[in-house]
Amino acid sequence: MSALPAVTGHDEFDALVVRTDFHDNPAWQDVVAALVEPWGDNKQYEAHVHCINDPAWAGLTVDEVLTAVSADENLAVVFLADRTTMQSEHHALLAVTTLTREDCEDDEDYEQLTEFGREFRTTPAGVHDVYANLSIGNLGFEEYAAWAHDDPEGIYRSF
Repeated sequence: MSALPAVTGHDEFDALVVRTDFHDNPAWQDVVAALVEPWGDNKQYEAHVHCINDPAWAGLTVDEVLTAVSADENLAVVFLADRTTMQSEHHALLAVTTLTREDCEDDEDYEQLTEFGREFRTTPAGVHDVYANLSIGNLGFEEYAAWAHDDPEGIYRSF
């Protein structure tokens, strides 16, 4: 993997979305349009999202993206717009925790926090409540992963 451009302009209140698939520009435009929609019960919250739309990120794996964004110590989750996102009807993004074994007290703690894996799919509408609640510590990644796990299609669909 060659050096990636630095992630700049990312505010702590912005959900970070990294585009890794560049085969379908209209699908990407649909994803972005959905991401910038107001969210919440009555659409009362403004969407805050920072999208990386740079072909240098094309084809990167989850681990490569995590390595590239690891310098941001405040980032609890990163969202990938990958091939599955672009091809699915609901454009579900891949939500990936930045949590590592080293962030946990012990193996048991890490296993509990990643019981349903370190990633799950979420609709664009779900990106904001996942990011907001993880940022303030209201809910944990494992809770969202469990809800996605319980969905027939394996997708967190927002409250």
